[in-house]
Amino acid sequence: MSGGNPFAELTVSIPAGVIQFFVGLMVVLVIAGTLFDVWHKRSAQYFFENMRKAKTRSRRQLSGGEVSSVVVKTVASEILTSSEFCNPNRRIAHLLTMYGFIAYCVATAAMVFGHINPLMETPGIWPFLWHLGALSVCVGGYWFWFFIRVDVAAEGQPPWRLMRADLFVLSLLGSTTFGLLWSLFQGTALGWLSFMLYVISTAVLFGGVPWSKFAHMFFKPAAAIQKKIAWADGSQENLPDLGDLDDPELQARYPDIPTYMGEKPPYMGLGIKRETPNHY
Repeated sequence: MSGGNPFAELTVSIPAGVIQFFVGLMVVLVIAGTLFDVWHKRSAQYFFENMRKAKTRSRRQLSGGEVSSVVVKTVASEILTSSEFCNPNRRIAHLLTMYGFIAYCVATAAMVFGHINPLMETPGIWPFLWHLGALSVCVGGYWFWFFIRVDVAAEGQPPWRLMRADLFVLSLLGSTTFGLLWSLFQGTALGWLSFMLYVISTAVLFGGVPWSKFAHMFFKPAAAIQKKIAWADGSQENLPDLGDLDDPELQARYPDIPTYMGEKPPYMGLGIKRETPNHY
């Protein structure tokens, strides 16, 4: 691994314009694939219809400051730090993969479109971020694949059992793994083999958006923010209002609440977290 810009070194064999065209094509495929996914699955239609229903059930009008506060808290908690994952291992693996992928993509764009001329020195930060991001994706991705996946960790399925839902993580791992191998063995037969596999897996990753969970990355933040706003304005995601389960009057009306939900319903205990799910 030279530690330099692998794309600049590649221009010895492949014209810079071809490399830039390929990366640009991947961007177009992501945009087109996401729009197709939204149209085909009607995700946007469902999202906006659900939002309209929530507004009709809201109990109070949130001010601009309150909405901004909800957005900032949601971004800081559920999006930037993935606090929705209760399992700390799952959370760490997700963060390694997410931030590694961001660094990997940003560094790729910088090196391909800004510093691909082999006669000009590439700032060391970009090759460093590219390699570090790819390595971070590999650590988080392989950790998830072999040790955290539900069908492997909890259901006892072999890790090589494949489903269409695995397309995203496998193509992502393929892109970063073969990218690192290409950089390590660049200029050798193994390097060219790794490069071809790198191109194929990258094309599958960005071209397979309609058949993978790639678009999920764009929907999830919007859904998380909408969920928090729905609970802040009292619409409660169109769910019925159960009232305060600690209210003595409500418990007198429904005396079986403590029986089924405990003496302090908001603190019902560990539930399914009482033991590790290994029932296979």
